[in-house]
Amino acid sequence: MTDGAHTLEENDVIATYTETDAERRLEFERGNRTAAIAQNVDGYAMLKVRPTVDGDELERYYGFDMALDHAAELLGVSPTDLPVPEPAEDLGM
Repeated sequence: MTDGAHTLEENDVIATYTETDAERRLEFERGNRTAAIAQNVDGYAMLKVRPTVDGDELERYYGFDMALDHAAELLGVSPTDLPVPEPAEDLGM
């Protein structure tokens, strides 16, 4: 089961936040590059950075800012260029 998607586009980056039965997911797209940040729905686990929303985990972080830094690196942009839809603003807390 999935919750409705929340999408935000800024600085040539599209961010889409979704929830599944198991995870909260924030996926970024810029041209042909993608990156994703995922956290379990309980919010207690570390954030996982993946190359795609269903891809293999690349790294885990406690802080949302560190996960955003890694996602931005994968996309070739500054972390401040990543839009974050409102429902995803509390990831990692």
